[in-house]
Amino acid sequence: MVMRRILAAVFATAALAGLGLTGAATATAATAQGAPSYVTPSQCRDGGGTPAINEMGNYCKGGTHNGEQVD
Repeated sequence: MVMRRILAAVFATAALAGLGLTGAATATAATAQGAPSYVTPSQCRDGGGTPAINEMGNYCKGGTHNGEQVD
């Protein structure tokens, strides 16, 4: 009987710790997404895109850096 209580407490603690880690990871991901991303024209080309430097906003079109600003 005592062993069941201890085991239940261990599982409850692990579940709550997992929820805390998930919340921290979500908060970190949300912060990282909000930051603007800049790539060089070379990085844009290497990723398979085309730097649209003469267009408004100077963005990379296509590839892995699609939509990121070219600096």
